[in-house]
Amino acid sequence: MKIFFLSFALLFTSFAVLEAGQPDEWNTATSTHFIAYYKNAPEEFIERLTAQAEDYYNRIAEDLGFSRYNFWLWDNRAKIYIYDNAKDYQSATGYPGWSAGSALAEKKIIQTHPDARGFFEAVLSHEMGHIIFREFVGFYNKAIPLWLEEGVASYQQKLKYSMAGARVREAIKKNNFMTLERLGSFNVTSAMDNDTAELFYAESFSIVDFLIKEFGRDSFVLFCQNLRDKNNLERAVASAYPFSNVKELEQGWERYLNK
Repeated sequence: MKIFFLSFALLFTSFAVLEAGQPDEWNTATSTHFIAYYKNAPEEFIERLTAQAEDYYNRIAEDLGFSRYNFWLWDNRAKIYIYDNAKDYQSATGYPGWSAGSALAEKKIIQTHPDARGFFEAVLSHEMGHIIFREFVGFYNKAIPLWLEEGVASYQQKLKYSMAGARVREAIKKNNFMTLERLGSFNVTSAMDNDTAELFYAESFSIVDFLIKEFGRDSFVLFCQNLRDKNNLERAVASAYPFSNVKELEQGWERYLNK
């Protein structure tokens, strides 16, 4: 079984956010849109972190077709907290050992540690995807289904999910396929089966990939705008795509997978 490293995105948190520490406990490195907070992380890690974050800042919004209305400048910079190790990260956030990183979208905060597996290649872009998406559709918008939010974040990891279509088609054949309704109520944090959790992310990526490839970025942006403005998933689907409802969307996605 593959080892599954999960990242989290939260709009609200009951955990003590790292800003509770004394300012002089953290070193800082500042770039145009980010402030990195760290204690003993290697300098080369911090340098690569800020450079990679700046690259993703522009690339993710362009990739999704989103127009920026909130620029992360000066006091509005995003914050990235780098704990010294996994133990310190877990102690501060309350997340389990298999969590490689987390995002508090509303606060534009990302948390991780230098030993997090796949941080630069996957975790950083995934967490920034959460923040940029929520900034566009609304932090408190309850109409956003979990599969869409995680699909958008996972869409930033195209290399990792390059075989997502095959993985989902296999699930259909084996009758393990999760419907959009099930994806929307899936509890990632309590998933003990790594294969099921991996399938959840593969399917979430796949549906977003389907929407963008088949109907284009303009339709996807319109879909997200409708979600933002109407706060209703069924109406947003019908307004942007040739589907009357979410069930028809699911059927169209399955037909696409079975081509």
